[in-house]
Amino acid sequence: DAGVHSKAWYASSCDRKMAEDALYRSNKDGSFLIRKSSGQDAQQPYTLVVFYNRRVYNIPIRFIESTRQYALGREKSGEERFDSVAEIVENHQRTSLVLIDSQNNTKDSTKLKHIVRVS
Repeated sequence: DAGVHSKAWYASSCDRKMAEDALYRSNKDGSFLIRKSSGQDAQQPYTLVVFYNRRVYNIPIRFIESTRQYALGREKSGEERFDSVAEIVENHQRTSLVLIDSQNNTKDSTKLKHIVRVS
């Protein structure tokens, strides 16, 4: 279990559009929630959705079968791995998360600051 189900930031029945709309409404840098990934893929069970600088970022959360851990984004060498999704959130509430905009090829960073609830 990824440790998500009892958490305020987990929007279990939320799709991508609902998540993005909720974050745009919050309009606060560092607003975030976690939703199930659209693909329902065991290798990528969740998506971290973050609002920063008037943009919404959808960051895949990967499940690494071999170590039974979780990591953010595409696989890279030296990546941070976590024992649960809750640990990812707790870590990035303390340390900045790098946001990569693949369209404009820019990088930003923010901490996870404001939990957004999807109504």
